[in-house]
Amino acid sequence: MENENNNAQHFLDLIQKSRKGKFKIYIGMSAGVGKTFRMLQEAHSLLKNGIDVKIGYIETHRRKETHELLTGLPIIPRRTIFYKGKELEELDVQAIINLRPEVVIVDELAHTNIEGSKNEKRWQDVLEILEAGINVISAVNIQHIESLNEDVKRITGIDVQERIPDNVLRLADEVVNIDLTSEDLIARLKEGKIYTADKIQTALANFFKSEQILQLRELALKEVASQVVRKVENEVPQLHALRHEKLLACISSNDKTAKIVIRKAARLASYYNGSWYVLYVETPQESTTRIALDKQRHLINNFKLAVQLGAEVIKVENSNISNAILTAVEEKQITTVCIGKPHLNLFKVILSTTIFRRLLNKLSLSNVDLVILS
Repeated sequence: MENENNNAQHFLDLIQKSRKGKFKIYIGMSAGVGKTFRMLQEAHSLLKNGIDVKIGYIETHRRKETHELLTGLPIIPRRTIFYKGKELEELDVQAIINLRPEVVIVDELAHTNIEGSKNEKRWQDVLEILEAGINVISAVNIQHIESLNEDVKRITGIDVQERIPDNVLRLADEVVNIDLTSEDLIARLKEGKIYTADKIQTALANFFKSEQILQLRELALKEVASQVVRKVENEVPQLHALRHEKLLACISSNDKTAKIVIRKAARLASYYNGSWYVLYVETPQESTTRIALDKQRHLINNFKLAVQLGAEVIKVENSNISNAILTAVEEKQITTVCIGKPHLNLFKVILSTTIFRRLLNKLSLSNVDLVILS
């Protein structure tokens, strides 16, 4: 009976998947590489081939060449919202679903919607449109990917606030990198093709430095390459590795380090196309009656971050942290354990010589890798 239920559920999953719209994302290393331009070019090509394509939301940033491409494309009017005395415009999700075009173009995937909108983020709007069976073409810059937040902050000195969960990118049927050399991008900026004249010098002095562009370009290329690997592995099962990677990221109540461990573990899981878990061991010293309220709040936020990035969160109570880790490794059939630097509060006990040696020995005997994330 159980086998019959599993077969029925599998068939239902196939049906639901076939009903969803296809999702294509253009990704770039920064503003001005030509993502919106390319989406509009594709819209014209689809239109010429008899495909019912419409513009749901596009942001041309008053770039002449890009704005001219809007001519001849059917545009779905935006939804008008009055917020703090101003008239603002947002993507009209319901209008798109009602009109049911074959393909809809939705720019600025990482955009935060105006307060009071049905969904907080535009990527959530896009998922709703996909669920309705409508194909979506969208765009995002590499600095808006959640798990890359710390890397982008290190490269640019900017803490990007508008971010999309990595699993949104993984839902895409196709991810296309719009690539430019740093020289070409800076030349476009100086020619006034990205920002107006009054903003060019500021941009050159800040975000548009050659070294930063090169590092962001590398991140974008790596991300798209890993997406291609995942797609091949998912569509050609015989190429799967013999060992399916399962990662366990161990975090403490240390907010900053926990975020680093979560994001880096997410990148590893993405690279290996594996499933992953986040483990928090609540010791008697950190019980809900003893732990500070701000630490509790940070923990909850980190659990949410982990779920957004595709992890399953495991929270256990145990006075012996190494035992808790080994139990989770066995139950979830973990192949790689990820921990933070040894100075973490969580591992003050673990890293005492005897206990840490026992943990290493147990993991080694189980053929489980241990990765220390800095």
